[in-house]
Amino acid sequence: MTEDVQRLVDLIKNAAENKKAEDLVVLHVGAVSIIADYFIIATGNTKLQVHAIADEIMEKTEEAGIPLLHKEGYDEGLWVLLDYGSVVVHIFQPEQRSFYNLERLWAHAPEAGNNY
Repeated sequence: MTEDVQRLVDLIKNAAENKKAEDLVVLHVGAVSIIADYFIIATGNTKLQVHAIADEIMEKTEEAGIPLLHKEGYDEGLWVLLDYGSVVVHIFQPEQRSFYNLERLWAHAPEAGNNY
């Protein structure tokens, strides 16, 4: 992983943790697909918390000069997707995370843990 991607993953993880995101997972999807290098998956218990996590991530990445390429689902607050190119962030409410179960869908992608 390049130093820039590592810095982005760290920045996003820290921002999500600052807003008490739960069940934070980093998947190295780049090992099995060209869609992105990493997926970061997190849970917020309410629409308000999902928004707070997404807002914190967008604020910190903007401060760092990292452009957000695409955002989806923000208004509904059930599943927010933030696309930074090499890193795609998925912030779910618990029911949606369980239903879509990206960890199962991408089970062939290794979990990065702290080894990204």
